Amino acid sequence: QVQLVESGGGLVQAGESLRLSCAASGRTFGNYAMGWFRQAPGKEREFVAAITWIGTYKYYADSVKGRFTISRDNAKNTVYLQMNSLKPEDTAVYYCTADRTPARNMELMDASQFEAWGQGTLVTVSE
Repeated sequence: QVQLVESGGGLVQAGESLRLSCAASGRTFGNYAMGWFRQAPGKEREFVAAITWIGTYKYYADSVKGRFTISRDNAKNTVYLQMNSLKPEDTAVYYCTADRTPARNMELMDASQFEAWGQGTLVTVSE
């Protein structure tokens, strides 16, 4: 099984940027589609972005399209989430996930279906 560790969260002001990283270890990283989800206080976990195992195709939630970019470096076993033009409504714990399902399926999957989750990293965006 793959293990995931997120980093890069923090407190920023609206309009600023952050880059989250998710380092993977264990099984062959390149075999996995990778995704980012987030969970705001009092809300359910929601899909943010996903990327295919080779990085060719990327999928985004409508709420982050044009502001967030997912990428991966298979040589470093790491997936990234570049977040620009952050808004207070982006405040949440961000989770990295991995699965051998096609990346396009991730948005519709239940959390229990994923092979691995990271522990999460908190992003707080102030007014």
